[in-house]
Amino acid sequence: MVIADPAAARRLGIGMVFQHFSLFDALSVAENISLALAEPPPMSKLKSRVAEVSAEYGLPLNPDSVVADLSVGERQRVEIVRCLLQEPELIIMDEPTSVLTPQEADDLFVTLKRLAGEGVSVLYISHRLEEVRAICHHATILRHGKVVAECDPQRETAGRLASLMVGAELRELQAPPPVGEGANVRLSIRNLSMPRPTPFAVALDDVSLDVRAGEIVGVAGIAGNGQDEMFAALSGERPAERADAVTIDGQPCGRRGVTSRRRMGAAIVPEERLGHGAVPRMHLSSNVVLTRHSTRDGIVRAGGVVFNRVAKAVTARVSEAFDVRKGSPDPEATALSGGNLQKFVVGREIDRRPGVLIVSQPTWGVDAGAATTIRQALVDLARSGSAVLMISQDLDEILEISDRVAVISHGRLSAPRETAHITREEIGLLMGGAHASDGGQPLAH
Repeated sequence: MVIADPAAARRLGIGMVFQHFSLFDALSVAENISLALAEPPPMSKLKSRVAEVSAEYGLPLNPDSVVADLSVGERQRVEIVRCLLQEPELIIMDEPTSVLTPQEADDLFVTLKRLAGEGVSVLYISHRLEEVRAICHHATILRHGKVVAECDPQRETAGRLASLMVGAELRELQAPPPVGEGANVRLSIRNLSMPRPTPFAVALDDVSLDVRAGEIVGVAGIAGNGQDEMFAALSGERPAERADAVTIDGQPCGRRGVTSRRRMGAAIVPEERLGHGAVPRMHLSSNVVLTRHSTRDGIVRAGGVVFNRVAKAVTARVSEAFDVRKGSPDPEATALSGGNLQKFVVGREIDRRPGVLIVSQPTWGVDAGAATTIRQALVDLARSGSAVLMISQDLDEILEISDRVAVISHGRLSAPRETAHITREEIGLLMGGAHASDGGQPLAH
């Protein structure tokens, strides 16, 4: 059988949850879901149904929210709820938990097990091997587009599955000890408050944090709690009300834009790689030019002359260092898989050897080997004297490479704690906005 188009697939009872979202930013949640239904009910009834199903499956959504105002994690919920409302017989899920918190992922697993018990088949595509071991009955391992093994994942270790995926034993992360507390503060946030940019966004409330030379500070939190707003304020996409609310190497930059902060030695990796971290229909070398036109890399010189040879050399260097797999030396960004584009975007910024790196969801949607490569590069950059602020919803990632961790909840940031002295349970409490009374630190306010 040949399935001609997505509509034909839906008629056959096939639902798809994409890793790269297929949503219209200008439309509401309910409007996006309506477009996917063959015979959508009246909008009022559909909104009620969206609210009911999203609450029932632990994926809360406001049907009236505009998609452009949602975080990546919330957009993932829209994709899943939209699929569930189609009542499919087969659900194909591509990296469904890549932007969900562990709690949200656990709720999703309950949903998937329930659906499987009701007779729904689930094809689950994921690089997260513990998830595969926890919920899948059968696993097919692909490498370079070819099937290399099939197994019962519940009888295999995560290490064994990872080795099959990458074709070799997975190397361990090498994390040397961080510098001492007396190291210079390279990135400082002081009493940063920002009003809601839109009615559905989150206001930042008196956020303060220092990141020293040689350390990685992880910011954890449930999607939609102010991570996007914090990233925008730190990257310069949204200027703060005060110049001294954000400083880089002692220089106030809260009122400066992205280009100015790059000139000060900052590098920036947004969570959405396609469209935010890279222009889809531009070549990789042209994307390098866009992020380095104002820095002293010799790519753009006096008079605005662009030296494409230098940009292509950077592209080749990053591709080799981060094992970016592509069909030609300098393809368009949209021609890369999600994982390979992620490696390129992260590698492009680290290649500059910035004094400050602000990175959001650094290993979203990449395989175990690539995740180790990216995390090792972040550790190496920090230990070379840079300050790294990492916003991540992957608690395993935060606990593995962060020296200190802070939690954002409802736009407020907790006091940072040394990663070695905080538990997952305490982090979970802070994610919910609790003031831990059993040794945890209250939210900074």
